[in-house]
Amino acid sequence: MASISDQMGIGETSHPMNFLLNEELNLPTAGEIRQGWVVSQQGNEILVDIGAKSEGIIPNQEVEKLDKETRDLLSPGSEVLVFVVDPEDQNGNVILSYVKAAQEQDWQLAESLMNTQEVYEGPIIGFNKGGLLIRVGQLRGFVPNSQLELDRFSDRQITPSQLQKMVGKSLGAKVIEVSKERNRLILSERAAGKELREAKRNRLLDSIQEGDAFDGRVVNLTEYGAFVDIGGIEGLVHVSELSWKRVKKPADILQVGDKVKVAVISVDQDKQRIALSMKRLEADPWSEIDKLYQEGQLIEATITKLTKFGAFARLNDDYELEGLIHISELSEDHVEHPREILKPSDVIMVRVIRIAPEQRQLGLSIKEVSSAKYIEADMALLATN
Repeated sequence: MASISDQMGIGETSHPMNFLLNEELNLPTAGEIRQGWVVSQQGNEILVDIGAKSEGIIPNQEVEKLDKETRDLLSPGSEVLVFVVDPEDQNGNVILSYVKAAQEQDWQLAESLMNTQEVYEGPIIGFNKGGLLIRVGQLRGFVPNSQLELDRFSDRQITPSQLQKMVGKSLGAKVIEVSKERNRLILSERAAGKELREAKRNRLLDSIQEGDAFDGRVVNLTEYGAFVDIGGIEGLVHVSELSWKRVKKPADILQVGDKVKVAVISVDQDKQRIALSMKRLEADPWSEIDKLYQEGQLIEATITKLTKFGAFARLNDDYELEGLIHISELSEDHVEHPREILKPSDVIMVRVIRIAPEQRQLGLSIKEVSSAKYIEADMALLATN
């Protein structure tokens, strides 16, 4: 005669009391994630206490695939989360998986990141012609080429060789699609662009100091200077800081896109402004002026400006320093105003009559060019040439 259980179609494994038994003994069930403690490592198997009055096993097939860093996390005594793959295999063992537990958590993290739109930063672990692979915990996320910031690529063109160079670096991106069922995790660097630039700018502002040198790129030119991007923040190189040579306007020596070296000369944290200089990374000709010029030396110059007290002239050499021809040094004859005998852009011969490095001044003379007291020096110079 069939038992009551048989008549009701209830087998031994589904006895109503089994539920209470499982609860009392805390028996594991398939698909469950449990907290455990590593008991030991036996060969390539890891034994984990999951509170079921028996130890579960992370099998060697999984352990062999773990990297060294992860295996170190699974040392005896370590607390870990594990996924119950099989509550009882054919040998009576509870089969566990560290990777699946981590993946389950990572899928939850991915969902949270998509909902909050928080920027995630992770290592680039590979690439294909369509984009980059980024690690999100134990998961592999994909950043398509269309979701990458083009500014990081030369000529704003994405090539396989450029993608390959990014492997091993970190990338900040936002999660834009999650599908655990399809094993699909898509991220976008472009969506995170604004936050990343702001974070990078703030980090740079916090760490930057006067005297720091940077490789930069010219992003804008104005009449009064050049704006240079030094890696997330723009600073101004005033026209007076472009070169030791006289520069009328930045466009005379620079173009947008030019790569330049700059030094930080001041930082205003409150206004978030940075002043930069190009010339301070070059040798200052005034620091070795005595080696460059001697009193009595003849040199060609170009008139740059006329004033009531004299004329300014730029020396026509590699250094293009500017000196003053005082009105009394313009001619042997009396001159009321320099415009009587000169005009801007005139090319003339001048003699150096005064060198003052401390004041950064050169005194020049036209009337001394033919002075008899310099004949011997001029003849000696001609002889050497």
